[in-house]
Amino acid sequence: MDKILLVEDDPALIRMLSTFLTEEGFQICAVNGQTWANEAMNSNAFDLTLIDISLAEGNGFAVCSAAKRKGIPVIFLTASTDEFSVVTGLDMGADDYISKPFRPRELISRIRSVLRRAGKRQSVVALGDLIIDTDKGTVLRNGQNLYLSALEYKLLLVFLLNRGQIISRDRLLEEIWDSAGDYVEDNTLTVYIKRLREKIEPDPQNPKYIHTVRGIGYRLGE
Repeated sequence: MDKILLVEDDPALIRMLSTFLTEEGFQICAVNGQTWANEAMNSNAFDLTLIDISLAEGNGFAVCSAAKRKGIPVIFLTASTDEFSVVTGLDMGADDYISKPFRPRELISRIRSVLRRAGKRQSVVALGDLIIDTDKGTVLRNGQNLYLSALEYKLLLVFLLNRGQIISRDRLLEEIWDSAGDYVEDNTLTVYIKRLREKIEPDPQNPKYIHTVRGIGYRLGE
């Protein structure tokens, strides 16, 4: 199920779009300003963002920049029909825009079109100063290749696929135990988490990416 971040400050439009898009099979997270949008993107993985250019708190252009840094496709929802707003949004990397009022079916068509195009690029994922290329199997930090073992890389992929969610140790063991052809014990998992942090974290003692949720497991976030 594709997950969409809706950034809009009109309560009526939020309700309408949330209901309609949910019925169309999308998972919706709706926020009404720049601050909440940034927090949502830092703690969750989204497949696409729908952003109103004019927000009561912050502005849509800033949200667009943040989304593009994370590799998230952007569609602008705008009442502004002036050429400057449209060109500015596209120059910033927006994938499409649609002017209000719009027909819901047209929006769905635009969303699916952008998702199809983005699917060709989603092998490259940005996480803070990390760039993960799942096609090449590489992890870069500030342009430098981080050489992960097979199990470390598999572990990172599990976290990426569940970004922002708490993952129990038992589930991690189930996900990675056979990636190297051997059973991974609980103590070994602790070792691999430590090794992965040492490679991807700027300060492994104060993790920025892989957070421990005491008594439960771990969560990937920024």
